[in-house]
Amino acid sequence: MKVAGKVCVVTGGAHGIGRALCERLLRDGAAAVVVADRDLAAAALVPGGEAVRCDVSREADVLSLVEQALARHGRIDLFVSNAGIAESGGAEASNDSWQRSWEVNVMAHVWAARHVLPSMIARGEGYLLATASAAGLLTSIGSAPYAATKHAAVAFAEWLSITHHEQGIRVSCLCPQGVNTDLLQRAVREPAGRAVLMAGAVLEPAQVADFTVRALEEERFLILPHPEVTTYMNRKAQEHERWLASMRSLQRKVLA
Repeated sequence: MKVAGKVCVVTGGAHGIGRALCERLLRDGAAAVVVADRDLAAAALVPGGEAVRCDVSREADVLSLVEQALARHGRIDLFVSNAGIAESGGAEASNDSWQRSWEVNVMAHVWAARHVLPSMIARGEGYLLATASAAGLLTSIGSAPYAATKHAAVAFAEWLSITHHEQGIRVSCLCPQGVNTDLLQRAVREPAGRAVLMAGAVLEPAQVADFTVRALEEERFLILPHPEVTTYMNRKAQEHERWLASMRSLQRKVLA
């Protein structure tokens, strides 16, 4: 898919990867880029974007976002479900932490698909891009809510790709590892953040955006800006016990 002339919606578009994607889409000639974020003031600072306040943990906000974009432009060509959160802890993490993670990291993708797919299917074309994480393919040291919900996000994207491909819908799933965003900066004090820094290179959001747009042109499902993630995935698939042992070793280093 070429983004030139396309109507695009990006959630979590005011900061980090989301903002970099908005800027790259606009630079490549998108007809419109709707910058959706809880932080409306920051969303409004994306040059050329259309700022809309949206809290993706609320289905009503996601529905309103889709309705506004359709009313203004008549179609949505690319919906980027990018907003995400990271909660630390394991089984002891509060129910509120688990629920927030579930709503933002999983249900936001479900609600986006629920409300944007009908118009796409009616037109016989459309593209969904879900931002998950390498944690959704591997795991996340120190953050069970993040690891579990990002796995679910990947699984849902896979299901969408299988189910709706013949209806003209294309689906990609972005699974970066370390990216220099506010989310990572806040996490470096936690085991999850320190593990990311140990696992490989930390990319800039613009690098991830550039890689993602090239992958969209190829209609690639898994978008992996960090090549080492492919290596880790292969190890996990081929030697699961050995992979678990290596992750335990990484955890010991992080906690030390």
